Amino acid sequence: MRLLGKLLYLTITGPYISFAVQSLSQFIHSPKVSHMEAVLRVVRYIKTSLGLGLFFTAHCSESLSAFCDADWVACPNTRKSVTGYFVKLGTSLISWKSKKKSTISRSSAEAEYRSLASTVAEVVWILGLLKELGLEHQSPVPIYCDSKSALAIAANPVFHKHTKHIDIDCHFIREKIQ
Repeated sequence: MRLLGKLLYLTITGPYISFAVQSLSQFIHSPKVSHMEAVLRVVRYIKTSLGLGLFFTAHCSESLSAFCDADWVACPNTRKSVTGYFVKLGTSLISWKSKKKSTISRSSAEAEYRSLASTVAEVVWILGLLKELGLEHQSPVPIYCDSKSALAIAANPVFHKHTKHIDIDCHFIREKIQ
């Protein structure tokens, strides 16, 4: 499974394989033949897509935007969700992540809300980095989420009986909404 370790390294520059590699990495301790075949399938895909990669233009806008999503109960064994996001500066992709969550979400809304919280945390960090680099970002950063329920939880500061189990660390995004 050293090959999978090399693929994990490649996700630094190849966001298009992040989800597949993240999914395969959960079997690294006790892989089966089918897992190795899937790893080789990813390698074949990389060989056929050598032209893909990150592209940064010299004259891009300084506007940030972020997109997030979650797959509720993605893992049939652990019932944990997989969340992901990506952040763009102008048209250039600058940050991305695909990760199986360490906790089990009780609903798809909670899984999406946790994804939104991870995305907001990353955007806050990027804004701090841009400020240190002298590129202060003035306008609010649009974060696109496909879950109306997660957006409603984020916008409403009142704890409801259906959301009181969600960790407080996720609720910090309410402070960031403008």
